Amino acid sequence: MENSIVKIGKYRHYKGKEYQVIGVAKHSETLEDFVVYKALYDNKLSRLWIRPLTMFTAEIKLDDTKIKRFEYIGN
Repeated sequence: MENSIVKIGKYRHYKGKEYQVIGVAKHSETLEDFVVYKALYDNKLSRLWIRPLTMFTAEIKLDDTKIKRFEYIGN
């Protein structure tokens, strides 16, 4: 089941790198939502990543301006 807050598609992290969101998964014990995404660049640590939904959709403060941590940029 896809979470309506996070669309499947490409996102740009506020630091500039791009990622493909695969979906939203539930933690088996806590039932917390996690966003599952893959790096769209050569990343030697891992291609697949997860992040708590609340952190993925959070705004951060950068140079006294609030911006989204991940910005949806399309399919």
